[in-house]
Amino acid sequence: MLRSPSSSKPPAPRARRRTALVAAIATAASLTVPAAAAAPAAPPAAPGHPGPPAKQPVATGYGGAVSTVDPDASRTALEVLRRGGNAMDAAVAAGATLGVTEPYVAAIGGGGYITYYDAEKRRVHALDGREIAPKLMREDSFIDPATGEPLPFDQAVTSGLGVGVPGTLAQWDLALRRFGTRDLGRLLRPAIRVADRGFVVDREFHDQTAMNAARFRDIVPTRELFLPDGRVPAVGSLFRNPDLADTYRELARRGTDWFYEGRLGKEIARTVADPPVDPDATRDVRPGLMRPRDLAAYRALLREPTHVSYRGMDVYGMPPSSSGGTTIGETLNILGNFRLDERDPAAALHHYLEATKLAYADRGRYLGDADKVDVPVAELLSSGFAGERACLIDPDRAAAAPVAAGSPDGDYRPCVPPRTRTRALAPEGPQTTHLVVADKWGNVASYTLSIEQFGGSGITVPGRGFLLNNQLTDFSFRPPGPGEAPDPNVPGPHKRPRSSMSPTLVLKDGRPKLALGTPGGSTIITTVLQILINRIDLGMDLPAALNAPRATQRNTPQVFAEQAFIDAYGAALAARGHRLEVFPGPPAGVIGAATGLEILRPGLVQAVAEPTRRGGGSALVVRPVRR
Repeated sequence: MLRSPSSSKPPAPRARRRTALVAAIATAASLTVPAAAAAPAAPPAAPGHPGPPAKQPVATGYGGAVSTVDPDASRTALEVLRRGGNAMDAAVAAGATLGVTEPYVAAIGGGGYITYYDAEKRRVHALDGREIAPKLMREDSFIDPATGEPLPFDQAVTSGLGVGVPGTLAQWDLALRRFGTRDLGRLLRPAIRVADRGFVVDREFHDQTAMNAARFRDIVPTRELFLPDGRVPAVGSLFRNPDLADTYRELARRGTDWFYEGRLGKEIARTVADPPVDPDATRDVRPGLMRPRDLAAYRALLREPTHVSYRGMDVYGMPPSSSGGTTIGETLNILGNFRLDERDPAAALHHYLEATKLAYADRGRYLGDADKVDVPVAELLSSGFAGERACLIDPDRAAAAPVAAGSPDGDYRPCVPPRTRTRALAPEGPQTTHLVVADKWGNVASYTLSIEQFGGSGITVPGRGFLLNNQLTDFSFRPPGPGEAPDPNVPGPHKRPRSSMSPTLVLKDGRPKLALGTPGGSTIITTVLQILINRIDLGMDLPAALNAPRATQRNTPQVFAEQAFIDAYGAALAARGHRLEVFPGPPAGVIGAATGLEILRPGLVQAVAEPTRRGGGSALVVRPVRR
């Protein structure tokens, strides 16, 4: 199927779901990775293999642009753009390739969110591919009946109980039917080539495998796939995944119904209900609640994005079940009540930390799956509520955390006395990935995809080459007790767990200006916010804004930060009462791995990836220019 790049059509019925500041920041910048630093050296090529293309963190040019964490995925997207595909086509193709080269974060056994600017309609859309819980899941499903206490987090992760119905393929199908110009089969071809021929193992892949090796050994198909000959693949060796190549071929031939309503769906449900654990393993890998009917019931959804105005720009994000768009929007609305001066970055960062503290309190109290619980999105994003919250910020002193949630009830007063009773920050896996694509027609995709922890549940579908997610561990494990406030994020049948994924689009004068996102669990929101503040308020260009040292305040007593941030701003912020500690990870001391792009002028795009975080990323453009 080939349509003009700007065409769109309504979704097909379910039965046919087949797819065919630079000076002011100079000191801080000198304390972090230099913006112009060379990308990490590629590992040596395996014998008989050309090796991966070199990574570059910044590319500027015309004809379209892409930024991902992986050179093969970026090259895949660029190939699609060069051959006339649009931004959505390229995003899907890159996502499929990441499923090969980044299997511990981007497998088709997971889900994600996309925000998309449609240049023909001049409108932003939000596509929800978040996993859902099985119909049999209840509020107390993560309570151990033997103890009456929540399961230990690691036991919930490596289990069938944590696996949600995957949403990635349904999301790709919806995305291509509504906005694409190529069918899924065609877009899977580059990923099939990479899976067949293999890719060169880099340090990041090696380390992610090593941190999972103990649990991978206990699950037979996972051990066979990711620990060949019982060992962690060496840096520089060649890693092939013929099972995934065959799975992609079958998807190209049969369509996504094979995954949701056919044989593959039944295999997934059977794997979740009876995890293929080595009989000699001592690990308790609990069975899950998923049944074939749960996969058949899954739908990816087209939603209305969140929207706020900030400093003359329009910021769009993902609505619930993601908490990203709402929490970013509320924080920006709070900060809109203050002037952030690039000549005093420490004061600006103090306001950023205090605003996120307040917004995270509201996130914990009100955000969940809006299809299942009442989420007051409009009030959370209202100027009245932001003003009420902003009045709690003391410009000279940090509030004691945790702070209490506000009352987004429409009745807003100049100030509300602070309280400190709130629930603790729930665990949320930091292992995700993000990509951005722009095409020559002006369409822009911002796409975050995940299987939650590095390696997800650790459970591979036998013979199919992909891991299953553990996204249901993003639910709150313990239901509220008597007299406690309701928790919008307790488990429930066919409910989406709350997410922090924040694929973000920024428009200026009705046209795309910025696209960005990052992995990092609940630090995703603060990373996106800090990049926006760096770019909009503190006068940095996008490469410097993305590369600058980071800190995250999520309504906790400590501010967790990268060491370079502490070196640059720690003394000034400590004088205001902030308690800074090095971010514990994983990986330790590193927050996020962002990708972004900026439309510098009509047609001219700058794609930006990390220079060094998590091994650096890959930014490419169709027709590069020297600047």
